[in-house]
Amino acid sequence: MSASSTTVDPEDPIFRLHEGGKLAVTSTVPLTSREDLSLAYTPGVAKVCEAIAANPALVDDYTWVSHTVAVVTDGSAVLGLGNIGARAAMPVMEGKAVLFKQFGGVDAVPICLDTQDVEEIISVVKALAPSFGGINLEDISAPRCFEIERRLDEELAIPVFHDDQHGTAIVVLAALRNAARLLDRKLSDLRVTVSGAGAAGVAVTKMLIAGGVDPARTVVCDSRGIICGSRGELTGAKAELAALTNAEGRSGDIAEALRGADVLIGVSGGQIPESAVAQMAPGGIVFALANPTPEVHPDVAARYAAVIATGRSDFPNQINNVLAFPGIFKGALEARATAITDSMKVAAAEAIAAVVSEVLTPEAIVPSPLDPRVAPAVAAAVAAAARRDGVARA
Repeated sequence: MSASSTTVDPEDPIFRLHEGGKLAVTSTVPLTSREDLSLAYTPGVAKVCEAIAANPALVDDYTWVSHTVAVVTDGSAVLGLGNIGARAAMPVMEGKAVLFKQFGGVDAVPICLDTQDVEEIISVVKALAPSFGGINLEDISAPRCFEIERRLDEELAIPVFHDDQHGTAIVVLAALRNAARLLDRKLSDLRVTVSGAGAAGVAVTKMLIAGGVDPARTVVCDSRGIICGSRGELTGAKAELAALTNAEGRSGDIAEALRGADVLIGVSGGQIPESAVAQMAPGGIVFALANPTPEVHPDVAARYAAVIATGRSDFPNQINNVLAFPGIFKGALEARATAITDSMKVAAAEAIAAVVSEVLTPEAIVPSPLDPRVAPAVAAAVAAAARRDGVARA
């Protein structure tokens, strides 16, 4: 989408809602007297500063750090708009912060960086980290996002979470658990095809395997077809996927990958022909998550699959990251976790699935994004997993 393709209409309700931004800062303490001022600011604040200087851990008790995250982007992969830059990414980051507050009670600050250099991003985020209890990376393109998250996770003692990877993956695992339960299937028995090997595709594949899907029965495709060891050009994350999945060494295009598959998970944005979907095993599962145009239209998928999910709100079973990230950060912050582990992610998926697991239908395998039960359940599960994993400080 070009910068000139959208005309600003002040009467459009979308522009009217965004006018002036979607966030503001409010005080949590009174400032109505000289005594209030002396306690909140000088001279009283100096006593708190000295205490934190002597014991840095007190920053969690006496500042906003314990309940605040930074939502950080470089504007390189925003929604389906692509590399639109830092300023144009701000409405999305503001929206993310609003969702953090509304659904998880977590305060969040949007930070849009005017650089797309990996080392600069890492350096800036590390420099900002003392002001926050966690870092939510957002809309950073692959493969740079893998290195940025890995390095920050290694070098910071607070949770770092790239939501475009792991948020999607967690909700996909939750949905697949419930779809399998509805169809009386075991995750380990399912033949799974993942279409897309970018940030979301890599994370989804790893999350499903961590949650019980058999890597030997899993095939991942990129724009060139099935990822397999015989493809010599593979590097980085794709080489890792080749070693981890596709034990049969299958090769070919998406149609070959779907032959006999029980599950299709689309995170590529590319269109998958109906003839390929028709090669799936009958009564299967199709999650076509590209938004706004799914890889397979739900009406087409319904001819071959028993359970269907999309990334859209106007079809049943929306795979929406808001089911995951508010509760994940709330739980991690409550536990004062130093990282977000794989076990914490699996626990989040199990908690999301459990919210609706007793009332499953083909049209409701995940909760509504507006369901108020989700974030508290996820937070409790994540905090408990953090303590089991030994990464909790509280």
